[in-house]
Amino acid sequence: MRILVVDDEVRLADSIARGLRAEGYDVDVVHDGLDAVWQATEVDYAAIVLDIMLPRKNGYVVCSELRAAGNTTPILMLTAKDGEYDEAEGLDTGADDYLRKPFAHVVLNARLRALLRRQVGAVDDTMTVGDLTLSPGRLQCVRGERTVELTHREFAVLELLVRRSPNVVSKTALLASVWGIDFNGDPNIVEVYVGYLRKKLGKDAVRTVRGAGYQLAVAA
Repeated sequence: MRILVVDDEVRLADSIARGLRAEGYDVDVVHDGLDAVWQATEVDYAAIVLDIMLPRKNGYVVCSELRAAGNTTPILMLTAKDGEYDEAEGLDTGADDYLRKPFAHVVLNARLRALLRRQVGAVDDTMTVGDLTLSPGRLQCVRGERTVELTHREFAVLELLVRRSPNVVSKTALLASVWGIDFNGDPNIVEVYVGYLRKKLGKDAVRTVRGAGYQLAVAA
């Protein structure tokens, strides 16, 4: 699962990210509200850890803009402010939970786990496109009558293609969502994993759109 951490206190953001990575999450970090809105729009996150006091756009604005755009990603709002009205405003703008600084990492992790459990329990996460069915909560992939075994990374690439279908997904978007915004390896890793998916799902499953990216192409 990939988590977005948004906090302008660089040391705190890095500390939160290290703690979440130790728990097995993939983590991206940004330090202002404008980048947060862009990042949360471009990448499918399991949850967002969002500070209130941010440059360019504060956390309230970020949260309300994402909700207005139809983004339902669980948001855990952080703040150094102390007051019931601040908490109420955060929840009213669409946050799912609220945590005051300073906090213990164990509490942050517990709150996130609760949000993620609530999200999985609240919706049926099964997605079907053509003859392909994907169940992210169970990491299950079925094409036609055949169950397809995928690695976590292969599943993440396919999940993004399914979520964006029938749109074309750029290599940049795949790299950011699956490998992280700070990935500095060979970008051709995307082609490698698309190749893995074609071997397991069939060579017709993913179409290369020259100059644009990749598109899910499964039969109805």
